[in-house]
Amino acid sequence: MILRCLSAALLLCAAVVVGLPVAADAMPGPIKVQACNPSSGAPPPGYISAYYPAGVFWWQDVYGYRYYEPRLTAPNPTLSIDYMNTWPKPASSVEFGLVARGDLVAEVKDVGTFSQGAEIKHNFGLNRNVFPLGTGLARCVPLRVTFADGTKWRNPRLPALRRTIYMH
Repeated sequence: MILRCLSAALLLCAAVVVGLPVAADAMPGPIKVQACNPSSGAPPPGYISAYYPAGVFWWQDVYGYRYYEPRLTAPNPTLSIDYMNTWPKPASSVEFGLVARGDLVAEVKDVGTFSQGAEIKHNFGLNRNVFPLGTGLARCVPLRVTFADGTKWRNPRLPALRRTIYMH
């Protein structure tokens, strides 16, 4: 296991040094995404609803825009993410980007207390315009993490932004 981690780290460093493109989800960070399941139908079993405030869910995203996350309601599309915090301090919010065809097509934000090593399996609402995703494997990429002590981590390699995600 240690050798596999060292090999991956060396390959990542070599790619950065010679200027090869590195996927946003390949960068080391505090969040490990174990599964990313966008669905235009019912979410997979074993996931629970993510945090939603009483009112409309808007926030200032990592790109500097105001982003709206639709509520998790049937029959609207969903995004199910299985992830864990790998850093020793608890996270209080995690923002993810859904990347398809190399572009950011949606964002979601989870709020709570996410301790190191705890598996989190949450469902999020998506805008109907996200689908169809087209060809290619969709990925969930951590964009920004806020920790309980107020410190923040920002993905140093943010995915390409498709501005249409702000039009609802």
